[in-house]
Amino acid sequence: MKKLTLVFITMFAIASMATAQKYVTKNGKISFYSDGPLEKIEAHNSQVNSAINTETGQLAFKVLMKSFIFEKALMQEHFNENYVESDKFPNATFRGKITNAQKIDFTVNGSYEADIEGELTIHGITQKVSEKGTFTVSNDGIKGDSKFFVKIADYDISIPGAVTGKIAEEIEITVNVMLKPLGAL
Repeated sequence: MKKLTLVFITMFAIASMATAQKYVTKNGKISFYSDGPLEKIEAHNSQVNSAINTETGQLAFKVLMKSFIFEKALMQEHFNENYVESDKFPNATFRGKITNAQKIDFTVNGSYEADIEGELTIHGITQKVSEKGTFTVSNDGIKGDSKFFVKIADYDISIPGAVTGKIAEEIEITVNVMLKPLGAL
């Protein structure tokens, strides 16, 4: 009986160590902002799925496009129907890696600058990207933050002729996620 108990304790400890390397969230936040001559456009999404493997530096994001909330309902409708075609391309995704992961100690509280490379897919178009971010390790989990720009033309998002030149060609993207150990959600 003692051996069986010891085997279960050992298996539980190994399983805990394996899952402690993976952190996830289902309610991360991504916002975008465009300050064009015609109008400022801003939207927020609080239903972002994200995961990171602290052992390998691999990370991933999945964003449901229809979950972006705009100040004006008409903007939200145009965004989903005319620009990103959310019915046809329901998600945006990122799959990548922290290229300087060896400089980040995910076991020690603190703030760490991260170099991130991967593939960003929006509107069915995948582009290689390289951006900066920050990971803040605390007793609460791992907080990830980044701010970068996306050129809408790179993702084959068409701007109607009537508003060409009046809407910004680059969109500022802000990412904020709080990741918890897998199994803690």
